[in-house]
Amino acid sequence: MSTAAKPTVVLVHGAFADAASWSPVTERLLAQDVPVLVPPVYNRSLSADAAAIRAVVERIDGPVLLAGHSYGGAVITVAGVADNVVGLVYISGYALAEGESLGQLQGGFPDSDLAAHLVYAPYPVEGGEPGTDVSVEIDAFPAVFAAGVDPVRAQVFAVSQRPLSAFAFTEPASAAAWQTKPGWGIVSTADHTINPDVERFGYRRANLRKVVELDAPHLVMQTHPDEVTAMITAALAELS
Repeated sequence: MSTAAKPTVVLVHGAFADAASWSPVTERLLAQDVPVLVPPVYNRSLSADAAAIRAVVERIDGPVLLAGHSYGGAVITVAGVADNVVGLVYISGYALAEGESLGQLQGGFPDSDLAAHLVYAPYPVEGGEPGTDVSVEIDAFPAVFAAGVDPVRAQVFAVSQRPLSAFAFTEPASAAAWQTKPGWGIVSTADHTINPDVERFGYRRANLRKVVELDAPHLVMQTHPDEVTAMITAALAELS
């Protein structure tokens, strides 16, 4: 692939987080002169979130490598069918099958520690019944979601988390881009948010080109940014 066609890396964050969760990796990619974008994920529904990311992707003039963390993995699985997406990188993420929901994939495995620490709250929906936002108990967030992260930063993440609509847990994926696009993945073996076996199963089913297992927590981009960056740049090298 020529320099002019160098892929843009689009980093897709997950539930209970925002673009700041990717900051250490974003900094490293920028330092290597890798084109990168870190758009917001609105966490309203899988279809709407995937459509929003796909719209970002399709505005990019040239190829795109999508990297999704956690729920962001489900988002890139659907959004990745965009014609200019050339690959998918899953970071502690959900690699859904077409027609499968987050709840269905998770339901095949024992619950992680997250399940006992979720908080439900209504949010208004114009012209309709209120929706339900799902977030993580603030006191439990550092241990369950941000283990291994600097305690002060973990507390900041806890009080600034972006909830996920409950609807996103039950909505089936309309597509599975890994059926036609190459993929790479990182399993966080010390993950307390997603059962690591959920990650392993999805990656194996998607026949990813390379899977690395790290003794790392869920926010592996924060605790192991060099390894995550290396996975992304290795994918770029394979695509060149």
